[in-house]
Amino acid sequence: MQNGLFITFEGPEGAGKTTIIKQIEQEVSKRMQVLCTREPGGIDIAEQIRSVILNPENTKMDGRTEALLYAAARRQHLVEKVIPAIEKGKLVLCDRFIDSSLAYQGYARGLGIEEVYSINRFATEDRMPDLTVYFDLSPEVGLSRIEDNEQREKNRLDLEKMEFHKKVQEGYKRVLSMFPDRMVVVNAEQPIEKVYQDVLAVIERKLGEII
Repeated sequence: MQNGLFITFEGPEGAGKTTIIKQIEQEVSKRMQVLCTREPGGIDIAEQIRSVILNPENTKMDGRTEALLYAAARRQHLVEKVIPAIEKGKLVLCDRFIDSSLAYQGYARGLGIEEVYSINRFATEDRMPDLTVYFDLSPEVGLSRIEDNEQREKNRLDLEKMEFHKKVQEGYKRVLSMFPDRMVVVNAEQPIEKVYQDVLAVIERKLGEII
């Protein structure tokens, strides 16, 4: 595999992405180089932007400001970390990417999916993942998991009302319909081991196409 592969993971709050990504990294790294990262963040500049976006005290943040900050963090993360890794032949596993902005800011914030997509196309120069795994679960289950997990980072989005999280779920459904060839849905309400096996199978199929 001359060039690497860019795989992203999407889903609502409490979907279990972080846990599964770590397990996938451990398994696949036995055979190839893997870079595990996240958005917003992954590098110093983007992590600084993350601290501003997700700070629970920043409740006055305007929706457009939020969308632009995400796009800025995404740009820096992409050019500084993701693209260099792909060019070195690594498998990049990224917790969230453009689809999060489309669902959260574009749909749930009411800014418009196409408008937010346009901002991000500029930021990424139309660079999209090779595969996206969407963790599907209800907002009720996701938020319940967050409350039960004392070790999880609590951020500004966790403070949103249930109505917002339901809109996020609706937004993701719209995004899934936009990119059916790239996005694969996994039932994240199953036991964690079953979710892991399902996600691993999806990734193995993709790797099999290019190796």
